[in-house]
Amino acid sequence: MSNNIRLRFAPSPTGPLHIGGLRTALYNYLISKNLGGDFIIRIEDTDSNRFNKNAEKHIMESLEWCGIIPDESPTIGGPFGPYRQSERKDFYSKMIDDLIDKGDAYYAFDQTNELDELRKASEKSGETFIYNWENRMNFKNSLTLSKDESKSYIDKGDYVIRYKTYDEKQGSEITVSDEIRGNIKINLKLLDDKIIFKKDGMPTYHLANVVDDHDMKISHVVRGEEWLPSLPLHYLLYKSFNWEPPKFAHLPLILKPSGKGKLSKRDGEKYGIPVYPISWKEPGIEFKGFKEIGFESTALVNFISLIGWNPGDEKEVFSLDELINQFSIERIIKGGAKYDYDKALWFNQEHIKKISTDKITVRALNESDITKEINVKKIDYLISLAKDRVNFQMEILNECKKIICYDKKEIRSNSKEIKLTENILVIIEDFIKKLEQIDNINPNKLKEIYFDMLKNNDVKIGQGMKSLRVLLTGKTSGPDLFTLTEILGKDKIVIRLKKSMNIIND
Repeated sequence: MSNNIRLRFAPSPTGPLHIGGLRTALYNYLISKNLGGDFIIRIEDTDSNRFNKNAEKHIMESLEWCGIIPDESPTIGGPFGPYRQSERKDFYSKMIDDLIDKGDAYYAFDQTNELDELRKASEKSGETFIYNWENRMNFKNSLTLSKDESKSYIDKGDYVIRYKTYDEKQGSEITVSDEIRGNIKINLKLLDDKIIFKKDGMPTYHLANVVDDHDMKISHVVRGEEWLPSLPLHYLLYKSFNWEPPKFAHLPLILKPSGKGKLSKRDGEKYGIPVYPISWKEPGIEFKGFKEIGFESTALVNFISLIGWNPGDEKEVFSLDELINQFSIERIIKGGAKYDYDKALWFNQEHIKKISTDKITVRALNESDITKEINVKKIDYLISLAKDRVNFQMEILNECKKIICYDKKEIRSNSKEIKLTENILVIIEDFIKKLEQIDNINPNKLKEIYFDMLKNNDVKIGQGMKSLRVLLTGKTSGPDLFTLTEILGKDKIVIRLKKSMNIIND
């Protein structure tokens, strides 16, 4: 570790990694690497009721595919392990005892059904039930019961532990700081006494993450906006332990494609869009991830990096290294940013243009539909042309075939559709003769010759180009026609045009 910069991504293994979580991991990674620090993965598996045995594997494989590689993690290890909260129980027990001894926390013995009844009664009267400084002395806890009564509950394990957020001996207001949102004033009288230790003997997120972040020397806590309401409690816990809090930054929401409301895992089905980096299977259903759909991992990283961060200029396409060099907390926006799948596709198209064609070239050389139509020396040129016309890398070979294919049926049907005139057919016959007299194909020269012929015969450019395209390929649209002539070569062009003229004249 070159300095004291340490950031962590701490997911709960309760389900697949959503792109919101992926963005949180990415931002932590980018900030840590930009500042020359370390990136840590910690698994926060304290919620035994929602634990999913496949979730951690999905999380780690998603991050690996995206190139978000930790310096420390449950699998890599490190000097501040264990990196799973379920293996750190002793750390929390010690700190809980410390809070109780200081009077900052207390045992609570209220039954869940009793509190539920109170909540329902409050709702009926139009009020919100809060367990806090105003009413804690009305409940069954170690503040109201005798030591012997409390001990009997504690010995049976029939308790939770609550943090005392406020009492009348302290000031009622604190100021918490967020790197994105600035200083926030909090009225402690409005906070409830949160449970920080559960009946199952495990801490809640609130206690565990504070203890772990301190023990692991985390310098910045960068997490989702949904944790902003918990920030005052976490500040108070740091104060109770006499620890210096890290810098906090709460990321804006990723919004639904409509721009209304937070993007959820269910929106994948609703909008027909991927919301996971890699696929996720549940009984009876499988959700395709960006990877399985065909996205480049670099494109996904680029896409999510800009959902909530502004680089400060017009540039949009970044590699991971470029993001590391440019990323900073200061340019993270406050407001929510919309998930735009069309933009994700655009990023993928841009990143496809940057990939090496070597492997695709090898595959193309084994495709007779391609090699029989063009000189193998032109394959790289063809692939580059195809790359500009597809959404996904796996579509490139098929696009190559589509670009250079020659289909007699299409020629018959499309020549009728565009209504080839006798005038056009005469021009094409003359164009074939011109081609036969040319030794080397020059796209610009061919274009000049053909356009002059159209002009001299009072044929509009659009009509003439569409006619030539149909006779050369059978299609009514495609890449630049004269670029295509360079790929096909003179001999193939002449052969195709003559064949097409015979088809038309039959």
